Amino acid sequence: MTIKFCGAAREVTGSSHLITLDDGFKILLDCGLYQGGDEEEIGHPMEDFNRNWLFDPEKIDCLVLSHAHIDHSGRIPKLVADGFRGRIYSTHATRDLCNIMLMDSAKIQQYDAEYKNKKRTGNEPPVEPLYEPNDVRRAMGQFASYNYDQPFFIHPNVQVRFRDAGHIIGSANVTLEIMENGERKRIGFTGDIGRPHRPILEDPTPMPEVDYLICESTYGDREHESAPGEAEHLIRIIQHTCVEKKGKVIIPAFSVGRTQEIVYMLDQLHHAGKLPKVPVFVDSPLAVNATEVFINHPECFDSQVHEYMMENEDPFGFNGLSYIRSVEGSKQLNNMHKPCIIISASGMMNAGRIRHHLFNNIENNRNTFLIVGYCAPETPGGRLRNGAKSLHVFGKYRQVLADVEVMDSFSAHGDRVEMLDFIRNQRDSVKKIWLVHGTIDRQEKWRDYLRQNGFADIAIPELGHEEQL
Repeated sequence: MTIKFCGAAREVTGSSHLITLDDGFKILLDCGLYQGGDEEEIGHPMEDFNRNWLFDPEKIDCLVLSHAHIDHSGRIPKLVADGFRGRIYSTHATRDLCNIMLMDSAKIQQYDAEYKNKKRTGNEPPVEPLYEPNDVRRAMGQFASYNYDQPFFIHPNVQVRFRDAGHIIGSANVTLEIMENGERKRIGFTGDIGRPHRPILEDPTPMPEVDYLICESTYGDREHESAPGEAEHLIRIIQHTCVEKKGKVIIPAFSVGRTQEIVYMLDQLHHAGKLPKVPVFVDSPLAVNATEVFINHPECFDSQVHEYMMENEDPFGFNGLSYIRSVEGSKQLNNMHKPCIIISASGMMNAGRIRHHLFNNIENNRNTFLIVGYCAPETPGGRLRNGAKSLHVFGKYRQVLADVEVMDSFSAHGDRVEMLDFIRNQRDSVKKIWLVHGTIDRQEKWRDYLRQNGFADIAIPELGHEEQL
């Protein structure tokens, strides 16, 4: 049996790992899109990653999907378009999220191709989208979904089990129990490790003990801001910006997970009488659709949400909250000059409607941009986090005159302490750990931290590295 690292190797995005059994059966773990570059940046060194494979899609027998985030699922339609005909195994909520997220991604691929074609010179070939809506429809027909802790076979000698990763709705860690040549091997894939004691979702459920572990490392070098004061912190930002300065609080947030968590917190503050009377807008069609998926999967909610829903049946809606679907409605927000809160995608500010809000509002010192999660360094969000004084948006430079605040307590990724707690039960069983889904500097610090806490054989594979088990 071999493992080949086909994505998210010394990178945060593009998750994809290939297991090949001795009989030739090929299992792909995740099939993610590389994300992180500015959409105006042509010729990014990882641009070709999304168009090329380190394997033959036609020879992949099945895909096991940890969760629906595009950096884990976003190349599935291309995999299908390029010849993959096997089953795609996921949880029920992941399947439902993929249905809307991959269709949204297909539209982005088409938009990106059109944008790049406008930029190309006469002797350059036209750019084709990675995939189209029809590819998404075909891919959705190949999904087979399962509950958490419901073992199932993907091969006569391979049993799979999903457990709740607590990262986004439907997210799972994956355990494969493989019988080969009379020997049992247990392989674990953490997917993205969520955080305990966060609102809405259940806490992450550790996987059974395994022999080999593919482990994420996004925040392997740090510990997050503690959560207990985050509601007060958020209220202070809103009070200072919207009430004292009469400006806008603009929150770039990923449409799935982060947006719903912020809305839920605002809902609680509203019902407690603590939220200033300013309108709140969720400006993202995908977020609107994703919120409907959340509502349809209460089995993923923790006990606190169920208790809250006994008094307030809709935890994602309150007076003063508006969901914006139309482009015209989004444009009207930029012409609004009264205090408000705008939540818009994408979280890194490198695509989507948030770029228009960035362009129109960053030079107003009454406004505040509140960053609530990881941003790749080269994206507008990453540059703001790092103190940029100006940004290049839609071909023009904009001065950073608005306030910039960061609240990492909203992160859906566990920090190094939380990740260690999650995999602590593996210390006596695991023979080797491969670190993926992180930048090399953070992975090296995570590796060192794991060694200090009793783990021994830890590798940081390069893209394309293949290892025999």
